[in-house]
Amino acid sequence: MSASVPPIQQIKDSMRAAWMAGDFGVVAKTISASAEAFVSRLNIAPGTHVLDVATGTGNLAIPLARNGAVVTGVDIATNLLTQARERALAENLTVNFDEGDAEQLPYLDACFDLVVTMFGAMFAPRPGVVASELARVLKPGGRLAMANWNPASFSGQMFKVSSRHVPPPPGIPAPVLWGDAATVRERLAPLVTDIQTELIPIDFDLPTNPAGAVAFFRKYFGPTQVAFSRLDDSGKAAFAADLESLWTTANIAPNPTNRTLIHNEYLQVTATRI
Repeated sequence: MSASVPPIQQIKDSMRAAWMAGDFGVVAKTISASAEAFVSRLNIAPGTHVLDVATGTGNLAIPLARNGAVVTGVDIATNLLTQARERALAENLTVNFDEGDAEQLPYLDACFDLVVTMFGAMFAPRPGVVASELARVLKPGGRLAMANWNPASFSGQMFKVSSRHVPPPPGIPAPVLWGDAATVRERLAPLVTDIQTELIPIDFDLPTNPAGAVAFFRKYFGPTQVAFSRLDDSGKAAFAADLESLWTTANIAPNPTNRTLIHNEYLQVTATRI
């Protein structure tokens, strides 16, 4: 007998709790340079009205504002929004950060020139609803830009290990399907045109051995922390062992006893609102 699908609000509440666990801001700092590179490739003109969906601590919103865009960031995790506001204040940048859901964005139709999301909207449970919302708030001719972990990436493999130990709710598509080019085209084709996809390299570079890297994610990356909390002692040990094996195998650092260097990648998606 198949497991029943939990109510959508229960799923959302669980996801919100996971992203508020740990301290994603610490993890975000390790990939901030890649976020700035993502923004620079978009060649955004000053004054462009931009929405950063699932903004987290503002890894995209902050460099967008530095470049002169009029930026709004939205996220379900209030503690991450607090950090984002502190970052903007520290740089004397004006960014509007709102609490909100990628599947029910609190904005009017056709009010943004550009919608961006990096490793964010891909985690919302209903991809069809997400696609509709991202398109709804874009002006006709406006651009969509996404950065999504792809299934074959190191992050994709890490999520696969996690799902094996702590299965996700039934009926929820794997988030990394947003990193599969064919799936993205299928989801977005009715809403946008000129869909372009490209695999972009990104490194995880941590000043610790692979076991330390696992401990880092276990402490600071909320979804990993919550996954461990749902296991008994033997389950925790098995999960940690599988993660350490993955990190060790992928580590290309010349001195793996005190450094972990992983070549990762994500799918960059750009498109134009019909």
